Formats: sequence, C-alpha cells, structure tokens
Amino acid sequence: MRPRKPSVHRLPVTGILRLNSPAEIWYKPALSVVVASAVPNLLLYSLGRLDLVMYTMAGSLCALYGHNLPYARRAHTVLRVVLGMAAGFAVALVTASLTDSTAVLIAVGALLAAVQKTFCDATRIGPPGNVIFAFVTSAALFAPQELGQVPGHMALMLAAGAFAWLVTAGPALWHREGPERLATARALDAAAAYAAEPDRRTRHAAAAAVQAAWQALLASGRPTPVRQGLERLVVHAERALATTAVDDGQVGGADPGELRRWAEVTRGRGPVPSPPPAPGTVEQLFGIDAERAGQRMRRGRREARRRLLRALGPGSPVLPVAFRTLVGCALAGYVSSALGVGHPYWAIVTAASVYQPNLTLSWSRALQRTVGNLLGVLVFAAVIPLARVSPLALVLCVLFFNFAAEALITRNYWLGSIAVTPMALLILEFGGFQPAGELIADRALDTLVGVVVGFLAAIAVTNRRASGRVERAIAAAEDARRRAERAVADPAGDALVLETARRRLTAALVELRDASDVASGEWWQRALPEEELLAAEQAGHRTLAATAQRQGLITLPPANGAV
Repeated sequence: MRPRKPSVHRLPVTGILRLNSPAEIWYKPALSVVVASAVPNLLLYSLGRLDLVMYTMAGSLCALYGHNLPYARRAHTVLRVVLGMAAGFAVALVTASLTDSTAVLIAVGALLAAVQKTFCDATRIGPPGNVIFAFVTSAALFAPQELGQVPGHMALMLAAGAFAWLVTAGPALWHREGPERLATARALDAAAAYAAEPDRRTRHAAAAAVQAAWQALLASGRPTPVRQGLERLVVHAERALATTAVDDGQVGGADPGELRRWAEVTRGRGPVPSPPPAPGTVEQLFGIDAERAGQRMRRGRREARRRLLRALGPGSPVLPVAFRTLVGCALAGYVSSALGVGHPYWAIVTAASVYQPNLTLSWSRALQRTVGNLLGVLVFAAVIPLARVSPLALVLCVLFFNFAAEALITRNYWLGSIAVTPMALLILEFGGFQPAGELIADRALDTLVGVVVGFLAAIAVTNRRASGRVERAIAAAEDARRRAERAVADPAGDALVLETARRRLTAALVELRDASDVASGEWWQRALPEEELLAAEQAGHRTLAATAQRQGLITLPPANGAV
C-alpha cells in the first residue's frame, strides 16, 4: 500500500528572496533588447512620434528570447515568437478598436494570457516565457485605437520584430558555435560536480546538462571541426556520468578538475580542447556528418510536432495551469476594475506572471513579484522627474531599465521586477504625461490584487494531472530501459541502435525527474509513487552504465556489470 502524503504542503517563507549568482550570459539578452529597442525608439524620437513607441516595443521585446539556443534553432524560434506576438497583438488592437467595454477587454486579455501560457509551456520556449506576451497584448487592449490605425500599428510591430530577429541571429556571423560551446561547457561542469559529489541532485543536473548539450549539437546545423570537437567533449562528460553512476559512486575514474579545465577553455573563443578519444569512440558512432544531421533534424522536427500535439491534447498537465491563468487573470482584472483602478491590465499581467509549474513555485513567484513591484514603484517615483526633463531623457531612461531588468532578473525575479516596474510605467509617458501619484497608487494596488487573486485562483483550480505525468514518465522510462537492455544484450547489435537506445533512456530519465519535481510541489493530488519512481531512476542509471560499458566507454568490475 502506498504511503499517504498530505494533499496540502507547507509553503516556503525563507530563501525566496535570496540572491543567486548571475546567469552566465545575462548580458546577451540585456544588450539585445537594448539594441533592438534603441534603434526604433531613437528613430521615432527623431520623427517626433514617440507616441508610437508602444507598437515598436511589442516587436523589440522579441529580442529577449532564444539566447540559449544554437543559431540555426534560434532563428526559427525567434521567428515564431515574432509571429506569435503579432497574432496576439493583432487580436488586442482589433478588439480595442471595436469596443470600449472594460468587461469585454478584461475577458479577451485573460483569454489571450491563457492561450499564450498554454503554447509557451507546451513548446518549452524558455524564459521570459508568456509574461512578455501578456504584458504586450494586455497593454494594447487598453490603448485608444481606431480600426483604420491597426494596419499601420501592426506594420510598426512587425518591422521592429524583424529588426529584433536580426539582432538575435546576427552574432552567428562572428561566433557561430557560441551556444553549442556554452552547452558543452555546462555539461562538462555538471559532470564534474557529479564526479566530485555524487548524489541524486547532481546526477539529475548532469544528465539534464548532457542531454541539453546533445540537443544543442543536433540542432546546430551542418557539422564543423569545432562542433565535432565539442561532440567528443560531450562524450567525455557522458562517460564521467556513466562511470560515477555505478554503485552509487563507488566506481571512479572521472577527474573533476580536468572536466572543469576543459569547460573553462570551451567557453572561450579559441580552439576547443582536444582530449584523447574516449574508449569506444568511433566515427560511425559519434560523428555527425551532413547526411545524418539532415535526417536527424527532420526526425527532430516531426517529433517536436508530435510532442506539441500531445502537450495540448486531453490529459495534458499543461491545460490545468492554462485554466488557472484564464480564471486568475479574469478575476484579477474584474476585481481591479471594481476597485476603480484605471489600468486593470496591470492586474492581469501580475496574475499571469504568478503561475509557475506548480503551486509551491507559484507562491514563491507571488512573493517575489509583490516585493519587486512595490520597490519598483518607489524607483519610478524617484526617476520620474528626470524622465520628464525631455523626450530624449525619457527614451534613455526606458533603455536603461530595459538593460537593468535583464541584468538583475537572473539574480532573483524580485530584483529584476524592481527595474521592470518603472520601465512599464515610463512607457505610458510616451502617450502623454499622467499624474505620477495616480500611476503609483494604481500600480501598487494592481500588484496586490493580481498576486492575491491570482494565487487564490491557483489554489482553487487543481492540477491533479501532475501525478499522472509522473506515472506516464515512469512507464516511459521503464520502456526506454527495456529497449536499452535488449540493445545491450544483442551481441550483433548495430552501434547506431545502441546509441539511439541510450539517448532515449537518458531523455526519459531527465523527464522523469522533471515530472517528479513539478508534482512534488502541487496540492490536491493523489500520493506520488515514490518507491516506483526511485526504483525506475536507479534501474535506468544502472542500464545507462551497462550501455556505456557495452559501447566501450567505461570498464566495470564484473560484480557491477549486470543490469
């Protein structure tokens, strides 16, 4: 009989505001959004049309996406972001031009926020996720609009979006393997951390980093000497993971210091390290020539479409969170409007930002958003006299807070919100000065309404599918393990079949741990099968080690060689 777990978990109150180390590439999205915003903003300034900045900003903010992706994948991803932003923006502008009913505008804003949340979660687009979409479309809903103006405003948005695409894809011209090098370095560092301190946490981090590195190399396009060198390094990271995984870390062999040295050199712009080939590494097994890359990319696109359809289908764990977003954003907007706030879309955006993969994370985000926004309105009060000195000063202040938001948000969400809040308030100044005291009061009240109502909606709208995702992940991991065992047991097995089975098992174990982490912080669900989950993880990693032994990557003592 499975042990019963409490349906309501204790919510954390400590450590939520603790600052983290800055993200490794924090400056890239920060600089990208500044460049993508500065050019259209300064052009509009020179033309005396700063009242149009809201429309170009909708496209410029697309430059925040895709910075961890290889440039080939990034180009497609940012293009989809621009098109998705355009679709939501068009709906918002047309709606705003057809009605001035606050109730209708709030309903459309909540519906758009829920759709954006669904697709961002289903495609795993990564940070900043759905919040930027919700911010842009909600603001557009409440901007004065005439139907005849919509084509021109959409043209401005698309032009700025096209420039943002150029900004994000442009670095490929001088550092085309940069994202793959970074992913490989992260895999080496994670493998080193696991080799130095083997436990379940570091093992999952290493497996996820290795999987991400393989995905980055697979998505990077045509093989180059640098990418082939990176591939050999990822093999060494995977070998360290497999070696250390045996018998709870009792079998050693990986040198954490050497892995970290390789990672440091890989992050640079010089030649990648050239370690000796890992045992068993042969060109046919680990090389990615042009033909195989093309085949695997085509299979990858088909698999991506299948994953998206599954993620949006019946039983998807994404849908309850989307329904939370719909209910919470709508209620927050209506409560804000009932209280007489002049900008109810701020409550919609605040509620949309609260919803994270589970209730515990949503609670943490709610506290972070509250602290950041309330401090942010104080910053706005301090800088508004400077911003009103001249239109150019206003443009420069917005660009500064654009940069500051991305520079700080990776330390902790609340710290970035301190910069996001004055930036959002200053953007309103492009349409004409408004009483600063009224803006500050409205933003503070909308923050509290959005956070409280949004979190209460998260409690009310349950996500019992989270535990179902764990059960499906266990079944998928068991299936992948059996396939890998059959490949290991076949003495005449094809090397590619064995390699494919190993990669599938690695991906299944990463998904299993992610599903467990999400479900463990959710309320109102049946108890998780903890023993089955742990057994599936242990058996899977033992099979991974046996697969690596079969490929010749590692050599194990006979006592530990059985699967």
